[in-house]
Parts: sequence; structure tokens; C-alpha cells
Amino acid sequence: MKKQLNKTPRKKSRGSGTYIAQSYRTHGIVLRTYKLAEADRIIVVLSADHGQIRAVAKGVRRTTSKFGSMLEPFMHTRLQLVPRRGMDVIAQTETIHSYGMMLANDYDTFGAASAMVETAEQLTRDDDAADGATQYRLLHGAIAALARRAAAPMMLLTSYLLRALTVAGWAPRFSECSRCGIDGTHNWLSVPMGGVVCNDCAPPQTTYVTDGVVTLLEALLAGDWPKVDQAQSGHSRQATSFVAEYLQYHLEKNLQSLSVMDQG
Repeated sequence: MKKQLNKTPRKKSRGSGTYIAQSYRTHGIVLRTYKLAEADRIIVVLSADHGQIRAVAKGVRRTTSKFGSMLEPFMHTRLQLVPRRGMDVIAQTETIHSYGMMLANDYDTFGAASAMVETAEQLTRDDDAADGATQYRLLHGAIAALARRAAAPMMLLTSYLLRALTVAGWAPRFSECSRCGIDGTHNWLSVPMGGVVCNDCAPPQTTYVTDGVVTLLEALLAGDWPKVDQAQSGHSRQATSFVAEYLQYHLEKNLQSLSVMDQG
């Protein structure tokens, strides 16, 4: 009599080919990390093609870990991840750009980068992969510009926030009245109304700003850096203050990292 075969499938180990076959690859910017258990971390990444990813890096807090420093905020990294029910697991990582090291030695640059990644995390929590990909490209460009000191950190941050809000569907309006749509330069600036408003539409206690502030906001939204570089410091402070308020109004929460914008 032949011995009956056990047809119950054997459980594959993590080191098996099946474990690796389930994996997928992507690359992205590390937004934040959280401690998990004794030696692990949760890594939040804004990826190029999967939107925001939250994954576990096993043993990354041990001194013997091979890729602990590769999974710090601002790092541009290539990842191999294995899907799991609760949270994906990072199997491999490779640094593409060490932005974290480039940004850490300057207070203003580090502060601007911190505000960028915190904003990106909030804006992409519930986005689909397509929207997340656009936000990823925007964030990557902004972080890279900070790393090479392409412009003043607060101006790069303010421009990034305006564009990120636009991608999220909250585009401010600076070349026409946000209420009636009449074209022209208007000098009343309203957070709830989404930009400038004309004399007839301006509610009581709306902030009045000069043409220079409006011109600067338009230039920051468009990425017109020659115009941005010509802006007066007082105009820059008013512009950054408005954008910080506008962001937090739409997110309906205060972002701790935006305190860096108080310095203008």
C-alpha cells in the first residue's frame, strides 16, 4: 500500500524564493520614522509609484543593522518591500541621494526640509498612487533644490507649499479676485477665500498687502525665481505667513514644523 502524501502546503520561510517573489520595488523620499518594539522602526515613505507607504524595517535600530542610516528622513532611497497584512516589510534598501546628510548642517535648510516632509505626509495620507506620484515629484524637486542651496530655504519652502496645495486641489488665486473672478492686481488677501479679493468682495478685517507681496506670491506659485530673488524681506515675511496660514486652514491642524516660517 502506497504511503498517502500530505497535500497540505508547507509554509515558506522568509528567506525562501516565494518570500522574495512576493516583493515589489520602488523608490522614494523618507518622510518620517517611528520606533517599533525594541529594535524595529516604522518608515513612512512617499514613493514614486505607490503613493505613501508605511513599512516596517526589522532590526534597523540595532548597531549591527546594515541600512539604519539609509532610512532617515529626507533620504532618497530605493526599496524592496514584501507585502504583509498589517504593514509591508522592507527587505532591502539602497541610497540614491543622501539628502539627509546634505541638509543637516544648516538650521534654516533643515527646518524647511522638515516642514516639507511633514506637509507631504499630511497631503498624501489618503491619496491614490497617481496623486501621490505628482506629490512625490514635487517634493523630490524641492528637497534636491534645498540640498544644492538653489535659493533661500524659506522661499523654496513657500513655493513648495503653494504648489503642493495646488496639486491637492486647493490652488490659491493671486491674479484675479477669488470671489468674483475679476482680473487684475487686488490687494486684499484672505485665507478663507483662497487668495486675493477685490475692494468690493473683501470682507471686514481682511488683510491689506502691497503689490509687491501679491507679485511675490504669484512668482512663488509659478516658480519665477528671478522675481522671487528681487523681493523685499518685508514682502517675503508677509508671503510666508499667508502661505503657512493657508496650509493649516485646509489641513485643519497646526503643523509643528511650520514654526520655522515665523522667522520669515
